Amino acid sequence: MDKITIIGIAGGTGSGKTTVVKKIVEALPPHYVAVVPLDSYYNDTTELTDEERQNINFDHPDAFDWKLLYRQINDLRQGRAIEQPTYSYILSNRLPETIHVEPKPVIIIEGIMTLINKKLRDLMDLKIFVDTDSDERLIRNIQRDTIDRGRTVSMVVDRYLKVLKPMHEQFIEPTKRYADLIIPQGGENLKGIGILCKYIEQIVPQPE
Repeated sequence: MDKITIIGIAGGTGSGKTTVVKKIVEALPPHYVAVVPLDSYYNDTTELTDEERQNINFDHPDAFDWKLLYRQINDLRQGRAIEQPTYSYILSNRLPETIHVEPKPVIIIEGIMTLINKKLRDLMDLKIFVDTDSDERLIRNIQRDTIDRGRTVSMVVDRYLKVLKPMHEQFIEPTKRYADLIIPQGGENLKGIGILCKYIEQIVPQPE
């Protein structure tokens, strides 16, 4: 395989990262991209009690298994397939199943803190930060968590104020300075995403 292009996409929870990833995947040839979500790399918590698991701050860098993620991204870059871990929010632990990921011409690492780890950043050819106003991100979190995760609005707002907002300000927002490209308004910025896709098409070798 020719050179593998690694793209990191970071941004706060509810910023529209998934939409940006989807547009990139659509802009490139079919089966050309492997997406590696940071959310799959939360630490294995088998050793912890249920109570200890409930107290994990999933919006802190220490919640992630950076060594495993780095090793697996490096493997993909070298043209080796990986067994990506899977994670259950309900159990707050890793599941026994893994996902087989073959190396593809483009590897996208997507997650809130994708740009925080220097070793991982050094593997990336392109670093993107999806930037969306905090009130919009809060609304998206309310919509998503009440529908998908069975939380009440007051639970989501409480968690946002106590955990998400301070963690975003402390750890996620500062990683903006490492980005080669910042996409304001997240997934709604179709022009910005269009320019990004054109650029990626230019730097990525296309199939003959």
